[in-house]
Amino acid sequence: MKKNIIIYLTVIGLIGLFSACEKDETRVVMPTSPVAPTIKTMPDLTLTRTNGNQVLTFVGTPVDPGFQASVNYYLEACAAGNNFANVTSIVSGIQDTALKITVSDLNGILLKAFPADQVSSVDFRIRSVLVADAGTGVSPLMYNSATKQANVTLYGLPRLDLIGSGMDQKIESALGDGNYTGYVKLNLANPFTLEDPDAGTIYGGAGGVLSVNGPAIGVEASIGSGWYKFSANTTALTYAMTPYMVGLVGSATPNGWDAPDQKMDYDSQTGKWMITLNLIDGMIKFRVNDGWAWNLGGTTDKLTVDGPDMAVAAGNYTIVLTITNPNSVKGEVGGYCTITKN
Repeated sequence: MKKNIIIYLTVIGLIGLFSACEKDETRVVMPTSPVAPTIKTMPDLTLTRTNGNQVLTFVGTPVDPGFQASVNYYLEACAAGNNFANVTSIVSGIQDTALKITVSDLNGILLKAFPADQVSSVDFRIRSVLVADAGTGVSPLMYNSATKQANVTLYGLPRLDLIGSGMDQKIESALGDGNYTGYVKLNLANPFTLEDPDAGTIYGGAGGVLSVNGPAIGVEASIGSGWYKFSANTTALTYAMTPYMVGLVGSATPNGWDAPDQKMDYDSQTGKWMITLNLIDGMIKFRVNDGWAWNLGGTTDKLTVDGPDMAVAAGNYTIVLTITNPNSVKGEVGGYCTITKN
């Protein structure tokens, strides 16, 4: 009798346990045939400088994984037939398959991978990255659209070369309207002038004022050497330089969470920031000018402003950061990165 009671109570306990599991856990059933996004329509990609401010729209259809999820969409490109082994990221959107970008911005991005003033055969796709709602236990998933090929014609940008800056670098005019901008590395020991190679004109200046054949431009000693966002207007004869030093910070870095951060270098050809350094077990984030006014964290494929710290194990790493939206605000996607252990 006693043995029967024990068996009876054990069975009741197991039933209760299984019932509790069913109630406490939200189960996601993966569909056998999830529906990937598609590229529905693409704009005319014969780009011209006169249409630089025109907004182009790539229209897609949404992904349907078979369950409720938050989705980020990325418009990407590569050389035709490359199978996206070398990806150029164009624009991203949250829960939005109408991906928009201006002609001048698209031209500037694609010039980093394709030549100017000639037709290039380019493959496009929409990549969707999704995470199921909290509590489902589903890891991030990716679904890519079928590739859509298009002929793309880019236009070359008027430029001003920095003469005497210590390295070959330039600023460019996306609209060809006399407004030039770019990221440049400046040194206290190397004042520079600006040369328009098309017109043969040399500009110098001081105090934000440009002049033809003016004095060499230097950086302020109080700010010092480093990366700057430099702009010049050859019509209004003005210029401005703002420090823009992207760095790696965190408990895994040599200085921990304290400044100065580990400064990254910019590759103007690819539009990426990069650094190779030794890290210890800990956390990392990206930020600008050693401050928290604008910083990125999260996951490598989705860095958001004020996003979470990212964990790394000890080792020597090469880290490459692509800032897709330097004007993003808290919670918005601002870029992505690769973290490669050497």
